Amino acid sequence: MAQHSLLNLILLTLGLGLGTFIQILDTSIANVSIPNISGDLGVSPSVGTWVITSFAISNAIVLPLTGWLSSIFGQVRLFIWSTALFSLASFLCAVAWTFEMLVIFRIIQGAVAGCLIPLSQGLLLNNYPPEQKGLAIGFWAMIVIVAPVVGPILGGYLTDNYGWPWIFYINVPIGIISCFLVWKTLENEKLGERIPIDYVGLILLVIGVAFLQITLDKGQELDWFSSSFIQTTATLSAFGFLYFCIWNFYSKIPVVNFSFFTKRNYTISLVVCSLGFLIFFGTTVILPLWLQTWQGYTAFKAGETVTPIGILPLLLSPFIGKFLSDIDQRWLVTFSFLMFGITFFWLSGMNPQVPINHIILIRFVQGLGLAFFFIPLINIALSDIEYKDISSSSGIYHFIRLTLGGGFGTSIFVTLWQRREIYHRSVLVENLTPFNASFERAIDVAENLGFKDGQTLAFIERTLQQQSYLLAVNDCFWVSGWIYFLLIPLIWISRPIKSKEKLIMAAE
Repeated sequence: MAQHSLLNLILLTLGLGLGTFIQILDTSIANVSIPNISGDLGVSPSVGTWVITSFAISNAIVLPLTGWLSSIFGQVRLFIWSTALFSLASFLCAVAWTFEMLVIFRIIQGAVAGCLIPLSQGLLLNNYPPEQKGLAIGFWAMIVIVAPVVGPILGGYLTDNYGWPWIFYINVPIGIISCFLVWKTLENEKLGERIPIDYVGLILLVIGVAFLQITLDKGQELDWFSSSFIQTTATLSAFGFLYFCIWNFYSKIPVVNFSFFTKRNYTISLVVCSLGFLIFFGTTVILPLWLQTWQGYTAFKAGETVTPIGILPLLLSPFIGKFLSDIDQRWLVTFSFLMFGITFFWLSGMNPQVPINHIILIRFVQGLGLAFFFIPLINIALSDIEYKDISSSSGIYHFIRLTLGGGFGTSIFVTLWQRREIYHRSVLVENLTPFNASFERAIDVAENLGFKDGQTLAFIERTLQQQSYLLAVNDCFWVSGWIYFLLIPLIWISRPIKSKEKLIMAAE
C-alpha cells in the first residue's frame, strides 16, 4: 500500500466520492422526472418508467462482476474508465432524440457505473493508513447514504427550473473532475493477475437478474401474477438463478464466490443490511408518493419534506467511522434499528391535516438511525474477508443489498400500500351507508362546501380514498417499525469484532 500525503488523501477521497455520488444519485434522480420525460418524448408515463428499469437492470448485472473486471483493468483504471464512460453516457441521455435511444443510453450508463460503489470502497480502504480505515468507511458511507436522499429533490428542482436533460448534464463536469483527481493521486497502479471468466455462468446470471428486475419494476403496474407477462419474466428469472447457482457451485472459475457466504459475519450482516435497506428504501418511495398524490405536494416540495433524513448522517458519518473500532458495532446497529423503529411508529400516527413541519421533524430524527446503519454493518461484513477480496465481496454485498432493497423494497411497499388502501376503503364504505350518522355528516360537510348532487358523492368518494390511503401508509410505517425491532436480535448472532482487528488486517 502506497503512502499518501494528507493533501493526496483529501483529493483521493474527493475524487472517489464525486464519482460514486453521481452514480448513486442517478438511481433516484430520474424518478420524479418521468412525467416530463414521457411527455417530451411522446410515451405514456407507464412506458416512461423503463428509464428507471433499464438503468437498474444493467447496473445490477455488472455489480457482482467487479472483482473479475478489476483483475483485467486494475481497480484504478476501471474506476477512471467507468466514471468517464458514465459521464459520456449521461451526456448522450441528455441529448437523446427518441425515447428508445434514451433507454439504450440508460442501459449503457447503468452498465459502466456498476463497479463504482465497490471500487470506491476498496480503493479508499486500500490507500488509507491502518489507523484511519474507519474514517475512510465513514466518508464512503456518508456518500452512499446522502446521494439517494438528495436525488428526488435535486431531480425535481432541475426538472422544474431547467428541464429534465439537466438531471443528466449535471453528471458530466462532476465525472470529469472525479477522473482527474483519481488519476493524479493513483496513477502508478500495478496490475494483478488476470482472472478468467465463466461465460456460461455470466449469461445465466444476466438472465436471472434482468428478468427479476423487470418482474419487480412492472409487477404492481400489471397486477403481478394475473399478468402472463409477469408470469413469464418471473419464471425466466427463477430458472436463470436456479441454473446459475448450480452451474456456479461446480464451476472451477465461478462468477460469484460462494465462499463469502460461509463467513458468519458477512452473511449475517448481508441479511440484516438487505432487509433493513428494503424497509428504508420502500418507505422512502411511498412517503413522497403519498404526499404528491393525496396531500397535494409538488415533486420538489415532497422531496424537500423527506430530505432532512440526510442531514445527521452527513454530519455524523465521518466521526462514526473514525471511532468505529472503539465500540462493539453490534450496539451501533442496535441503536440504529431502535431509532428507525421508534420514528416509524411515530410516523404511523399521521392524519389528513398533518403539518409539513411534523414530517420534516420525524425525518430529521430518523437520520440518527440512518447515520448508524451502513457503517457498522459494512465493517461487520468485511471483518471476515481477506483484504485482497474486498472489491469482489463488496460487489456481491451491494448487488444483493440493492437488488433486494431497491427492487423488492419498492415493489413490496407499493403493493402493500395499494392492498391496504383497498381493505381500508371497504371498511370505510361499510361504515358509511345512507342510513347512518356518518353519511349524514359527510353530506352536511359537502353541502357546506357548496357541492351539489353528483358533486357531493364525488366529494365523499374522494374523501374516502384520501382517508384509506392515509390509513394504508400508516400501516406501512407501523409494520416497518416492528420489522426493525425484530431485526435487532439477528445482528447479535454475528461475532464481536476485536478492537483494531480490521485495521491490523489492513496493515498486513
